[in-house]
Amino acid sequence: MNRTILSALLAWKNSSRRMPLILRGARQVGKTYSLKTFGAANFRQCHYVNFEEDERIARIFEKDLGPARILDELRFYFNSNIDTAADIVIFDEIQRCGRAITSLKYFCEEMPQLALCAAGSLLGVKLNSASFPVGKVTFLDLFPMTFAEFIEGIGESQLSALLTEHDPHEPYQTLAHERLWELWKQYLVAGGLPAVVSEFGRNRANIFEAVRAVRTMQSDLLNAYLADIAKHSGKTNALHIERLWRNVPVQLARNLDESASKFRFKDAIPGIRGYDRLAGPIDWLQSAHLVIKTTGVEKAALPLSSFGTENIFKLYVYDVGMLGTMAYIKPQVFLEYGFGMYQGYVAENFVAQELLAGGFPNLYFWQGRTSEIEFLAASEKGIVPIEVKSGRVTNSRSLSIYEEKFKPERAYILSARNSGRQEKRFFVPIYAAGVLARLLDSR
Repeated sequence: MNRTILSALLAWKNSSRRMPLILRGARQVGKTYSLKTFGAANFRQCHYVNFEEDERIARIFEKDLGPARILDELRFYFNSNIDTAADIVIFDEIQRCGRAITSLKYFCEEMPQLALCAAGSLLGVKLNSASFPVGKVTFLDLFPMTFAEFIEGIGESQLSALLTEHDPHEPYQTLAHERLWELWKQYLVAGGLPAVVSEFGRNRANIFEAVRAVRTMQSDLLNAYLADIAKHSGKTNALHIERLWRNVPVQLARNLDESASKFRFKDAIPGIRGYDRLAGPIDWLQSAHLVIKTTGVEKAALPLSSFGTENIFKLYVYDVGMLGTMAYIKPQVFLEYGFGMYQGYVAENFVAQELLAGGFPNLYFWQGRTSEIEFLAASEKGIVPIEVKSGRVTNSRSLSIYEEKFKPERAYILSARNSGRQEKRFFVPIYAAGVLARLLDSR
C-alpha cells in the first residue's frame, strides 16, 4: 500500500542534518511496513531487527553503547556487512530495550552517516519515561490510513488521484462525488488500519463478507490494545486507562443534538472526579496514539494555544473504524448512513483524523454559550473555522454567531453536499477533509 509517510521518510534521508529517526504511532498503523518498504526502495540493503521477536538483540547493548562496537556485533548477527554510507538499519519494537533507545544519542554523535530508524508499539509511552537527550533524534508520526490512502489501497487509484489532485473549492463531477461518498461510508466501517483495509479490499466484492471480516479483525485488535494497556501501565493504572478508553465513545455520544460532546469527568472512571486525577490516564492514551484530543478555546485568536482551557476538551478515537467497533455500531448502519445521533460524532471523529494526518498536530474547537465550531485551523489566512455537518443540511447558527464575533476571512462547512460557495463560506464534501487540511497547512 502506498503511504504518504514515504515522502517524509525520503526527505529525512536526503536531509543534510540527518539524525536517527523515531517513527511513532499506534499498534497496527503500518510502521514496520512503511520503514521496510522505504528501506528496500532507497538503500543498498535494509537491515531489520525486532527486539520483541528476538530478545538476544538486547544483549548487544548491555556492555556499552559505542556505535562502532554495536554495529560490529550486528554484522555478526546478520552475517552480513553493514555499509554505513549506503545501508539502513531499522530497530523495531525498540521500546523493549531502553539502552537501545539511549544508544540513538551516540549514533547521532559518532556515526551520523548511518541511516538509523526506530519504531515500536507504545513507543510514545516509553519515551515519556525513558531518559534520552533531546535534540539527538528526529520524530515522525504515522497515523491510520487517510481516506485517500484507503481508496487507493482497495484498488480505486483513479478516484484517489482525483481526490488528492482536485481543488476542493471547486465542485466534483457528479458521478465522482457520488462514488466518493459511497466509498467514504465504507471507510467509516473499515477505518484506516492497513491490515484491516487489506482484508476489506480482498473481500469487497461481497460487502457482507467484507464487513464481517473487518469487524472480527477490529475486535481482535481491541483485545490486543487492552492487553498492551494491562502490560505496560501497571495494574491499578491499567484499570483506569482501560475504563477511560472504553468511555470515549460513550462521551462522544452523550449529546442528543448529534454533535460530539466535550469531555465530562463525572463517571468517566467510577469514583474518580476532576481533571487532575484523570490527566495521567488521558496523557497515557495520547502518548499511545489511541485518542485524539481537541482543546476548547473561548477566544479565536493566535496563538490558539494561549487561549486553550486545559480541562475543557474532547476526546476522539484514533481510528473511526475502531470507534464503530467500540461503540457497537452495526456496519450496515454506516453503509445506509442513517445512524441518527451517531451521525454527528462519527463525522467529527473522521475529520479529526484527517486534520491530524494533514498537518495539524494540535486541534482546537470554539464553544460559546449556545454555539460551537467543531474545529479551528490556524493558517496564513488566519484562524479558519471548520463546521462539520453529517448530512446535506448546511444551515449553521453557530457559524453565524462565530462570524459575527470574530470576522474570519473564510469559513468551511464540511457535509454531504458537493463543493460550493456563499460569499466567505465554502462548502466542501466531508470526504475531502484531508485534502482541505493539506491545503490549509500549506497556506
